[in-house]
Amino acid sequence: MYWRLSNLYFWFFALLGALLPYWSLYLEDRGFSYLQIATLMATIQLTKIVAPNLWGWLGDRTGQRVRLVRIGSVTGALLFTGVFLEPGFYGLMLVMLAFTFFWNAVLPLYEVITLQGLGRDRARYGRVRLWGSVGFIASVALIGLILEYVDLRWLPALLMPLFVGIVVAAFCVPSSQGQIRPHDGKGNLKGILLQSTVMAFFAMNILLQVSHGAYYTFFSIHLEDLGYDKFSVGLLWSLGVAAEIVLFMVMHRVFDRFPVRTIAIAALALTLLRWILIAEYSANVPVLILAQCCHAASYGALHAVSVNYIHSYFGFQHHGQGQALYSGLTFGAGGAVGAWLSGVLVEWRGTGAAFWGSAGAIAVALVIAAIWLRSPPKVEH
Repeated sequence: MYWRLSNLYFWFFALLGALLPYWSLYLEDRGFSYLQIATLMATIQLTKIVAPNLWGWLGDRTGQRVRLVRIGSVTGALLFTGVFLEPGFYGLMLVMLAFTFFWNAVLPLYEVITLQGLGRDRARYGRVRLWGSVGFIASVALIGLILEYVDLRWLPALLMPLFVGIVVAAFCVPSSQGQIRPHDGKGNLKGILLQSTVMAFFAMNILLQVSHGAYYTFFSIHLEDLGYDKFSVGLLWSLGVAAEIVLFMVMHRVFDRFPVRTIAIAALALTLLRWILIAEYSANVPVLILAQCCHAASYGALHAVSVNYIHSYFGFQHHGQGQALYSGLTFGAGGAVGAWLSGVLVEWRGTGAAFWGSAGAIAVALVIAAIWLRSPPKVEH
């Protein structure tokens, strides 16, 4: 079961590793403006606002999460083929909205499947999830190397085998793994959401993803403008995820040693440092390497912390909807706003200004966490 659970993470994040560093470069090569690139990249996040909540609700009501993951994987892959028609700005936006509506449903559902599959052995989550990071690194490095020799317009074709990998992995998970008893409708979701710590948790994560908008949308363009080649760009993306893998391997020890709130605040502080370093010192390779190693904090640690909060506060009855809200409000709304605002800042003052905007957003998140965030209660289920 360990390898079956890890398999889908590998292929899902391998696709993400091909999209995030290189899709903005592909769009730039197609002739789109910075603001159009930001808008198109924001659509990847935008459907996370609606899709995970709808699919999470269906998963909680039916218990058929594996079946829903399969539907999302197959349909998303089919809809992505619309990119090969090379539509204009609005046509491409429609294609991206369509395929991400199904693709973005996969991960939140699968997180629930994984955590419930691990049962009491939740400490192994990091070791399952780290294979997603391995897939990301492998994809970033390989695609970056290939793009040194082929035109960027081949990128959509290079993505198709990764879509196929996700589909195959989804069908490798036993159907019984998703046949968990349906949610009976009881429990007070509103009461959970109105707790001050839960509101602080969501506010912190929304601002965290707003701060990542410049990174996911313009980091590759930022580096290319400074003279880095595509392979070097890929290696720098991979370095960040490699640091994340190391952290996932030891995260259970970190949780044993430090309170969750302490981990969250320390990770936010390192994220603030990361954006400042990228904004001002990206031309300095050692400093940029240090900044990329901070990805272990800005994504790895804070994601592991968030999984802990969701599991503790939303429990069994609302686990699917809690995961969907986390994905929708933070990666969805926060990511989309961050991508679009970064486009405005890049048009106005360049990529450096966008990363200073990221630093501003994370500074507010740090204040919110310091004042209102509390460590979640421990649960045994």
